[in-house]
Amino acid sequence: MSAVVNESTAEVVVVGAGPTGLTLAYELALAGVDTLVLEKLARRVDQVKGGGIHPRTAELLESRGLWEAVRERAVSREPVGGHFAALPVPLDCAPWRTRHPFPVAVPQGDFEAVLGERALAAGARLERGAAVTEVAQDEEGVTVTAGGRRVRARHLVACDGAHSTVRKLLGLPFPGRPGTFRAVLADVALTGVSAQVPRTLGHMSTLTRRAGGYWAMLVPLGGDRYRITFGGAAGTEAPGDAPVTREEITTALHAVYGPETTLGSVANASRFTDATRQVEEYRAGRVLFAGDAAHIHPPLGGQGLNLGVQDAFNLGWKLAATVRGRAPDGLLDSYHAERHPVGARVLHHTSAQRVLASPDPGEDVAALRDIVTDLLRLPDANRHLAGLVSGLSLGYPLPGGHPLTGHRVPDADLVSADGPVRLSALFHAGHAVLLDLAGAVPDGLRLPPRVDLVRAEIAEGAEGLGAAALLLRPDGYAGWATDGPVADREELRAALGTLAILP
Repeated sequence: MSAVVNESTAEVVVVGAGPTGLTLAYELALAGVDTLVLEKLARRVDQVKGGGIHPRTAELLESRGLWEAVRERAVSREPVGGHFAALPVPLDCAPWRTRHPFPVAVPQGDFEAVLGERALAAGARLERGAAVTEVAQDEEGVTVTAGGRRVRARHLVACDGAHSTVRKLLGLPFPGRPGTFRAVLADVALTGVSAQVPRTLGHMSTLTRRAGGYWAMLVPLGGDRYRITFGGAAGTEAPGDAPVTREEITTALHAVYGPETTLGSVANASRFTDATRQVEEYRAGRVLFAGDAAHIHPPLGGQGLNLGVQDAFNLGWKLAATVRGRAPDGLLDSYHAERHPVGARVLHHTSAQRVLASPDPGEDVAALRDIVTDLLRLPDANRHLAGLVSGLSLGYPLPGGHPLTGHRVPDADLVSADGPVRLSALFHAGHAVLLDLAGAVPDGLRLPPRVDLVRAEIAEGAEGLGAAALLLRPDGYAGWATDGPVADREELRAALGTLAILP
C-alpha cells in the first residue's frame, strides 16, 4: 500500500486535466458539485497536439460562454471546411445550420488553459503532481490514492488518456486492434524553410507530402512555429515510450522538405499509433470513463479531442443530477447508452479513413480514393460526411414522437421580452431550457429548479426551429417538443422527469 499522509473528500474526483477532464470539471462545478481534478503532471504542457475544434464542439462551448476565450487563441487559418481521409474536397457544414461552419485550430495547451481557468473560477479544484496509484470502490463511493494522499468521493471519472491508470488499476479490458504503424508528433521552431514548407494553414489535403520514404505534414502556427507529424521510415518504428530525438526530426524534415529546412528548437515530441480500442462499458460501478480513457482511434479528421469534450458535456449534467439525488433511475447509465455508440461510430469511420489515407496506397486504394473523392463532390454525400465528422448530425434515441426529439437544435436568433437573444446564450448557466415560441406553454406552470422557462419568438427573417415549444437538455439536445399548445401537462412533466430536473 502507498504511504498516505492525509485524507480529504470531494463529491466527484476527475482524473486527468486534459480537455475532457477540464470540460467535465467545469460542467460539474457549474452545477455546484464539489469537484477535484487530479493530474499526474506537475505543470500543463504547452503542446499543440489535438488542436482542431470541430463545429459541434464550438457550439457546445459557445452555449457555456466559453467560445470567445477559446477562439481568441486560435491559429490563423484559411476559412476552409474539414476533411475526410485528407481527400481534396472540403466538407461543407453549412447545410447543418451552424454558426461555426469551419474547424478552428487552437493549440491544445491553450485550450486547456482556458478550460482550467474557467473550471477553477466556477469552484473546481485542481491538484497537479498527483499520480493515481490506487482505486477502490464500494456501494457508497470511491477511494482514490494519489500524490501521497487519499481522497474519498461519491464518483470518479477517468479522463486520464489512452494509457489510463484508472482503467488498468481496475483491470478492465480495452479491446480493439493494435496500431499498424507508429508516427511522431512534435512542436518545433524552424530557423530555415524551403519553398515546400507551407506558409498558411489551409485544407488538410494541401499539407501532406511524401518523399524519401517518409510521409510528413507541417502545420504553420505563426512565426517560426510549426507542428510536424511524420512517419513511414524505419526510425519512426521505435517503441512508443522511446524519446524522439532531434536527429530523427531533422532527417524527416530534410527528406521531405529539403536540406534548407532547418530545425531550431523542439518544444514537445511524442509517438503515437493508429490503434483502435474502446472500453466495453463507460461505467464500472461508481467509476466512469470519458475521452481517450474510453476510446482511441486513428488520428484522422481531428476527432479525439472533440469526442472527449462531447463526452463531458453529455456526462456532466447527468452526474451532477445523480450526486444531488434527483436523477431518475437509469439516467447515469444513459451516458454509456448514448455515448458508446457515438464512440463506436467514430472508430468505424476513422478506420475507413485510415485505409483511404494510406501514405503508400496500392493501385486498389488509389482507385478507391478517386471514387470517394468524386462522391464527396455530391452535395448529399458531402453533407452526410460533414455531419459525421463535425458531430453536427449526432442524435440520441430519446423517447417521444416529435421528429426533433433527441436532436441538436440550431442556434437560432430569438426575440424575448428582454430583447434580441441567441438560443445558445440561454444555456450559459448549464440549465435545461423550456423554450416557448408560440404561447404554447400555459401560464402558472410550476417548474422545478434548474429549468428556465423562456418565452420568445423567432427573430424577423430568421429560420424557425420546427416546433411551438421545446424542452432542451443542458447539452442542447431536444428532450421533448410539441407543434401546438401543451394540452397534457403530465406529458411535459414526464419529459422533465427524464432530464432529472425535478426537485
